[in-house]
Amino acid sequence: MQDYVNEEPKQEINKRTGIRAYYLMMLLFGGLCITQAILNVSLRLTSHCDKELIISECNTTQPIEDINCEQVKPAQCNKLRERSIALSRDIKTLEKTNRQHVEVIKKVEEDRKRLMSMLNEMNGCVPSQRCPLGWTEINSRCYFLSTEEKKWEESRQQCQSKGADLVVINDEKEQNALYRMNGNQYLLFWIGLRNTDRTLKWVDGSELKDAFWQDGQPDLGGGNNIEDCVEMYHQSPALANWNDVSCQTLRHWLCEKDLCFIL
Repeated sequence: MQDYVNEEPKQEINKRTGIRAYYLMMLLFGGLCITQAILNVSLRLTSHCDKELIISECNTTQPIEDINCEQVKPAQCNKLRERSIALSRDIKTLEKTNRQHVEVIKKVEEDRKRLMSMLNEMNGCVPSQRCPLGWTEINSRCYFLSTEEKKWEESRQQCQSKGADLVVINDEKEQNALYRMNGNQYLLFWIGLRNTDRTLKWVDGSELKDAFWQDGQPDLGGGNNIEDCVEMYHQSPALANWNDVSCQTLRHWLCEKDLCFIL
C-alpha cells in the first residue's frame, strides 16, 4: 500500500484547507442533487398539466379553424374562438417551459458529473475504480492501512485529509474482514473508537455495541495512566484483539471511506 508522506508544520494549513474544501464540495454536490430532483418533479408536473389542459378542453372546444359560426349563436362562437386561442397560447407556453426545464436539467446533470469528477480526484480515485489506489475494497467500503505511525488524533487527521475517517467496526463480519486484511503486516493500529466523557464512542458519534476486547480490557490504564483510545492488537484472536491505550502512543492507523463515484 502507498505511504502517507510526512508533512512540514506549515503544510498543516494546506491539509486543513483540503478538508474544508472536501466538505464544501460535498455540500455543493448535495445541493445540485436536490436542484435536479426539484426540476425533475417540476417537469413531470408541467407535462401532466399540459395533458390535463388538453383533455379538459377537448370535449368543449374545437380547433378554431373547425368552428362553424353558422351552426352556433354569435356569442357562443366568439367564446369558442377565445377559448381555442387561449388554449393554443397555453400549450405553447407549456411547451416552452418544458424545453427550458429540459435544458436546465441537462446543465445540472453536467455540473453534477463535473463535481463528482472533482470529488473523485480529491479522494485519489481513478476512472472505473471503486476505491482509490492503495486502498482495499471490503463489502462495498474502502479501507487504508498506513505504513507510518502517529498519535490517535494525528492519525484521524490523516484519514480526514483523504475524505475518510478512522474505521468504525459495526459487526463481527467487518471485524473478521479487517483482521484478515492486515494479515501479519502490522502488529498494532488505531481504530476509530475512544473514551469520551466516560463513554466509548466511535468517530461518527455512535455508541459502542458489538465489542471485541482482549481479556481484561478495557482497563482504562489500570490506574497507572489514562487510556482513552483503542487499538487493534493483531497477535490476539480475531474476535478478541481490542485494547485501550494512551492516545499519545504512536501506532499505525486504519481509515475507512465510501466507494468512489462511478461516472
